[in-house]
Amino acid sequence: MISLLRTKLSLSSSLHKAPIFTVMDSYGSQRLVALAQQLRFYKPPSLSPDEIEEQNIEESAGKVVPQVGFQESATSIVKDPERFRPNRAAVLVCIFEGDAGDFRVILTKRSSTLSTHSGEVSLPGGKADESDKDDFETATREAEEEIGLDPSLVNVVTVLEPFLSKHLLRVIPVIGILTNKKAFKPTPNPAEVEAVFDAPLEMFIKDENRRVEEREWMGEKYLIHFFDYETGNKKYLIWGLTAGILIKAASVIYQRPPAFVEQNPRFKFPKGASNDTVTR
Repeated sequence: MISLLRTKLSLSSSLHKAPIFTVMDSYGSQRLVALAQQLRFYKPPSLSPDEIEEQNIEESAGKVVPQVGFQESATSIVKDPERFRPNRAAVLVCIFEGDAGDFRVILTKRSSTLSTHSGEVSLPGGKADESDKDDFETATREAEEEIGLDPSLVNVVTVLEPFLSKHLLRVIPVIGILTNKKAFKPTPNPAEVEAVFDAPLEMFIKDENRRVEEREWMGEKYLIHFFDYETGNKKYLIWGLTAGILIKAASVIYQRPPAFVEQNPRFKFPKGASNDTVTR
């Protein structure tokens, strides 16, 4: 089985700024307090000796990356200034406690007028601005611009391993906790967002209402996961990068792997990769 190398990108710039929680008022219910404590000390999985050896071999051969919705590899690219560097972005995985006591995540349906990913379901977020001091600020700033989510309502607790989008954009999932759901009144920016809704996080590690498509790129086969979700007489399809991030987030939060095979592949950047390159 092909082993997926985990990223070794420095997460400390964001992690050390996570708030210290000492009182329940900051995180709401006791269950949210426990979740915040759990996530505050989350660390990406360490590389095995075999993976470290594999990484050293790959560093001399070229950057290795996964396709849509999978974690970026550990291979460093900062040593070679001529080597392609993907742009950076951050998305907010905003968790709150539902009326039934379950963890739920806020999602958006993108405007049908957008030039890319129009009408698709996504997490609030976007590309980093030079003025953003860290990934937390990128994710919460974009969430406020897109859906009117006041950053003061969100307690950011950790980040997950970076993912790489099909446009070769490095996406950092930022996990935040919304303690007072009633204080959040969605005001979607019509230029970017058509709808705001929420879904149970646990659905992304259950083998229900899910289908897959097998695809291949540069000789590597991989699976893209599609989740069907219906709420308020509206149907949504959650797939690709968003599904991949939510599978990972749910696995971390519920501390168990998904009940299905993910089949995460590894890919090398094609020669001549640039910020205009799109994987298929």
